[in-house]
Amino acid sequence: MHDPISRSAKAQSNPFALFVSDVHLQADMPGTTQAFLNFLQLHAVSAQQLYLLGDLFEYWAGDDDIESPYNRCIVDAIHAVSDAGVAVFWMPGNRDFLVGPEFAGAIGGSILPDPSVITLCSRRIVLAHGDAQCTDDRDYMAFRSKVRTPQWQQEFLAMPLAQRKTIIEGLRRGSREAQHSKSYEIMDVSQTAITALFDTSGAATLIHGHIHRPACHEYESAQEKRYRHVLPDWDCDTDQPRGGWLALGADGSIMRFSIDGTSQTVS
Repeated sequence: MHDPISRSAKAQSNPFALFVSDVHLQADMPGTTQAFLNFLQLHAVSAQQLYLLGDLFEYWAGDDDIESPYNRCIVDAIHAVSDAGVAVFWMPGNRDFLVGPEFAGAIGGSILPDPSVITLCSRRIVLAHGDAQCTDDRDYMAFRSKVRTPQWQQEFLAMPLAQRKTIIEGLRRGSREAQHSKSYEIMDVSQTAITALFDTSGAATLIHGHIHRPACHEYESAQEKRYRHVLPDWDCDTDQPRGGWLALGADGSIMRFSIDGTSQTVS
């Protein structure tokens, strides 16, 4: 039995909240970029709240890069959603954790800590990007601990923007190479970490991204059923475009939408 899911797109024509992550926006992926802009213009503006749960950008070198033409286009498009009366929330991912107050102001949104617990439509929900729960990947966890320290970030952001981008490109290449030698299980979330997140948050619903394996996982606990919803990554620059989001209805129901805006059955 799965988490109660609405099967009618009509029932969520005006969802209360939308959740999206792992769009990995970059200038050399115009199809993905346009799909995300369409999502904002056609769907996000109809919600009351929008949650961007990390890795919206393929990388973020610092808030002083907002004025690049590509980044300004994306920032302005998100701000237009905020101007339409939608509350916008941003959670940093492993690719764009260097967003700061200037970015939050530019999109007209608020930055959420990872994880965050919210209560919407009678549901207590814990939100996470998902990388902090990949605790079996010890090399990544060590890297994550280092780059999330205020000292490392202060020193990195003090470098010239061009130098930062060169370093980031090297890190991206290293990450791609490292993934070839890691197993599926190593790069997945740890069930121990997921259980701990449920226990500490007191939530029965978890929404996260990062691992690019969209699904709805059901767990039994002594008190209640728990549901873990994994968001998809986006890539609309291939012959088989993928992506999508979750929508929370005013009645507390959750629906999964594909990249073309049609509803899907949660697996």
